Amino acid sequence: MAQLTYAQAACLALRQEMQRDPHVWALGEDVGPEGGVAGQYLGLQQAFGPARVVDTPISESMIMSAAIGSALLGMRPVAELRYADFALCAADEIINQAAKIRYMLGGQVRVPMVIRQPMGMRWGMAAQHSQSNENLWVGTPGLVVLAPSTPGDNHGLLKAAIQADDPVVYMEHKELWLTMGEVDEQATALPIGQAAVRRVGSDITLLSWSATALTCLAAAEQLALEGIQAEVIDLRTLWPWDRDTVFHSIAKTGRVLVAHESTRVGGLGGELVAEIAQALFGQLKAAPARLASPRIPVPYAKPLEDLCRIVPAQVVATVKSMLV
Repeated sequence: MAQLTYAQAACLALRQEMQRDPHVWALGEDVGPEGGVAGQYLGLQQAFGPARVVDTPISESMIMSAAIGSALLGMRPVAELRYADFALCAADEIINQAAKIRYMLGGQVRVPMVIRQPMGMRWGMAAQHSQSNENLWVGTPGLVVLAPSTPGDNHGLLKAAIQADDPVVYMEHKELWLTMGEVDEQATALPIGQAAVRRVGSDITLLSWSATALTCLAAAEQLALEGIQAEVIDLRTLWPWDRDTVFHSIAKTGRVLVAHESTRVGGLGGELVAEIAQALFGQLKAAPARLASPRIPVPYAKPLEDLCRIVPAQVVATVKSMLV
C-alpha cells in the first residue's frame, strides 16, 4: 500500500488507464505541462503527448462537445471542467446531449466518458468556485454520478468511471486534494453502485458522501466516547445509490441522519430521506434528519463560509437530540 494524496491517486488511476487502453484520453483547461490545479494530471502530457492530454481553451461547452463527439466515435475521453461551478457552462451538452443520446438513438450508440467536476468549498473561494451541485446531475436521467471521499476510492472509482459505458459525472472534493491515505497501486476498478461502511454501529446511521462522510466519521468517534455507536455509510456512488447497504443499516439502527455540503433545499438528502421513510417507516425509532448548507451563495469571508459548513459538532448535537 502506498501513501498518496487524493489528487495523486486520481492521477495514478488515469495514467494506468491510459497505459491499458489507447482509447482513453484527457482534455480540459490546464491539464498540460501545469498538471492541473492540484496535480491531477501531473506528468501525463509529458508521458503520453499533447494528442492524448489536450490542453484546451477556456470553453467548457467546447470541451464537452469535443468529448461527446469523441465518445460517440469509440474513444473514452476524460473531460476536465476545472470546477463543478463551471460545468453549468456546459449544461446543455451534458444534460441534453451526453445523458440522452443513447436513449434517443434507441441504444445504437453509447457515450463512455468521464466528466470531472471538482466540488465543494475550499478556503475562501467564494460563491462561483465553491458549489456542490450533485443534486442537478443525480436528477438527470442517463448520468452516473460518483463522489469519492478517500485517496483509495479516488483511485478505484476513477478507473471504474473510465471503464464505464455511460457518461459519468465524477465529483472530487477540492479540500480533499491534498489529504493523504493508503492506496493499493495495483488495485482494479471499484464497483459502481456500492457504498462503503466506514464504521459499524448500532444506535444510528450517519449517511453521507464526499468530504462530509469524513466529517461524519469524526463525529462518530466523538460519539463513541460517550457510549453512542454510530454506523457511518459513505455512498460513494450517488446514482445509482446502494439501497441494500443503506436500508440494511437503518433497519438495524432504527435512526438515520443524512449530512451533505450541498444546500438543504433541493438537496439529495431530501430524496434519500423520502426513499428511506417510504421503505422503512415502520422500523424507524425517530424521524429521519438532515444536515446541509443553507440556501445562500457560499460567502468569501471565512467566518461566514464556516456557517455553510457541516462540522462534527453539529453532527454530534443532532445525533444526541435524536436519541432523547
